Amino acid sequence: MSDFEITILGNGSAVPTSWQNPTAQMVRYGRQRFLVDCGEGTQMQMIRYNISYRNLSHVFISHLHGDHYFGLVGLISTLHLYGRQVPLHVYGPEPLEEIIRMQLDISGTHLHFPLVFHVLSHAALLYEDRLLEVHSFPLKHSLPTWGFLFKEKQKERNLNKDFVSRFHPGVEQMHRIKQGADYELPDGKVLPNREITHDPFPSRSYAYCSDTAYDEDIIPFIQGADLLYHEATFDDSMAGQAAEKRHSTARQAATIAAKAKVKKLLLGHFSARFRDPEHLLHEARQVFPDTFLSRQGEKYIPGV
Repeated sequence: MSDFEITILGNGSAVPTSWQNPTAQMVRYGRQRFLVDCGEGTQMQMIRYNISYRNLSHVFISHLHGDHYFGLVGLISTLHLYGRQVPLHVYGPEPLEEIIRMQLDISGTHLHFPLVFHVLSHAALLYEDRLLEVHSFPLKHSLPTWGFLFKEKQKERNLNKDFVSRFHPGVEQMHRIKQGADYELPDGKVLPNREITHDPFPSRSYAYCSDTAYDEDIIPFIQGADLLYHEATFDDSMAGQAAEKRHSTARQAATIAAKAKVKKLLLGHFSARFRDPEHLLHEARQVFPDTFLSRQGEKYIPGV
């Protein structure tokens, strides 16, 4: 099991169907769980795919079209009924707090846990811990909409085992060496850091873009991402409708992936008119071969 994985809970657009749920996905990093969008039925998908509510601490809502947040108040209510007491942080457009609190008030629900809202207003660092950052960036849609980038911080260097077994550095010394310091021997000789350490595994990143028209302005935010999820609501024959509704075609998503030099592209937000979106995959791979269709219940690992 990877320590960094994305589970697709829903990859449909606008309306639910018998074969796809509205948009939602769970990002797991270590013990932390981050929910990205929360369309209708999201908590049922969590149950279906055996995803625990435990350690869910942050919810990111990209915009206020219903297929991206109608499941949120139900999820919050369930957490309340389960007796949750730790805070839940919710990031979204400014009206979201009023919408959720109004529904809770009307139902007479007085939460056992703090519900902490954070307003999305511009590109920003939303979350940070010792290992991970989550950034927001604006997308181009019919309502104010944001994408999200999950990015590992630069990892510390790894100590060479021969060096550790020979010189037995202390804990504080090892920490400094991992951060790039040299090591001084008792006789004053200095062992350069590059000789007593080796490079860490590369840091990984995951970018989420739904919903958006074709927009090259997002490229600097997602440049070089290991995995990009990008909406592909329409096919080539519907490029006009895509532009009108400020959505993307599969080919446009692939063009963004190619220009941003990402490692892998994952298509989603499929229109209900496409029972089988294989032709979207074909159109995208003509531009960006490392493209895949998102599948509900499947786990995807950045960098693999």
